[in-house]
Amino acid sequence: MKAVRPVTLATLLATGAGLLTAPAAPAAAPPGSAARPALYETADLAVSGQGAHTYRIPALATLPDGTLLAAYDRRNDSAADLPGNVDVMVRHSTDQGRTWSAPRAAVDYDGGVGAGDPSLLVDRTTGRVFLFHAYAPRGIGFGSAGAGNAHDSSTVLHTDYSSSDDGGRSWYHRRLTRDLKDPSWRGIFASSGSGTQLAGGRLLQQYAFRKADGSMWAASAYSDDHGASWKLGTPVGPLMDENKTVELADGRIMLNSRTRSTTRRLVAQSRDGGLTYSAPAADDELIDPANNASILRYDPAAPPDRARAHWLLFSNTASTGARENLTVRASCDDGESWPIARAVAPGPAAYSTLTRLQDGTFGLLYESGPYRKITFARFDDAWLGMNCPTTRPSAS
Repeated sequence: MKAVRPVTLATLLATGAGLLTAPAAPAAAPPGSAARPALYETADLAVSGQGAHTYRIPALATLPDGTLLAAYDRRNDSAADLPGNVDVMVRHSTDQGRTWSAPRAAVDYDGGVGAGDPSLLVDRTTGRVFLFHAYAPRGIGFGSAGAGNAHDSSTVLHTDYSSSDDGGRSWYHRRLTRDLKDPSWRGIFASSGSGTQLAGGRLLQQYAFRKADGSMWAASAYSDDHGASWKLGTPVGPLMDENKTVELADGRIMLNSRTRSTTRRLVAQSRDGGLTYSAPAADDELIDPANNASILRYDPAAPPDRARAHWLLFSNTASTGARENLTVRASCDDGESWPIARAVAPGPAAYSTLTRLQDGTFGLLYESGPYRKITFARFDDAWLGMNCPTTRPSAS
């Protein structure tokens, strides 16, 4: 078991070096085999200043037919988060991210209200796509949101989602504020990027929220009926922020969170499908400057007794001081260690989200610049330098 540090007051000032400054060298081909050409290609989906002041907050998902669906904030008048004139845009790609459809607004309100911070979640049983986002009445943002959970309240930040049964071409809107928000809490929002569907079918979407005392917590919103109803699991924290989950090969759920309390990611685990989590602990390998990140299983279809079932990918800005050095890491052992890393953007970058493509390559949608562009990158094992063992050690 990896040694992790419980996050207590004694660890709040913990800092350290370890900035990745150059891409890791790809792994050499096995002796006697032909080297496979590395795949790495990019496309810009949005450029700040072209059609809107700023584009931010990427979300990405692979649909059951292999189509890529991307979503992001269109911040029309300024770079600021909600409240403001913010819309959620979507684009599709049917050729592994090489070309994309024209941007369309999935969520667009008038009258001084906005919606933003998208997260995509696909139900692979029904094909339905969920687009979680925050809805901000005029003048209300995360910092100014008040208590209460009435669906018609003009003083709370609402937990909304849109759903689509045609691959994200048309959308239906629903409010979950009363279902998810304790009326004593203040600001609450879905962690942007992507949600998770467990092997048993449960849908998970992560949330972060602020209690009346100012402390930050995380929790999993879950549905066992394909989105007909949603409940919120037991909060985990404090010291949390935007967070993501991944289902491990043995059925555990690993939660990985941004925090402002340390320059390391916080990790917690659940053995009941995201209903409750262990106390969060800092992972010393995953340095982070308080930024959103992404984590996923390398091959969720691999049987648990296969080595590749225990491989994970993780992306974040691997720095202790600034949003820069966007890096993709790989773990061969369910996140116990992260020996493989390659920088995508050594300079300024910010939020990122990963998806596995239908052909076994991977897509990464991220803020480059940062905040200058929303960029899509597609890469494969050879580019990343994936060299995890393909057989698991025998039990001693």
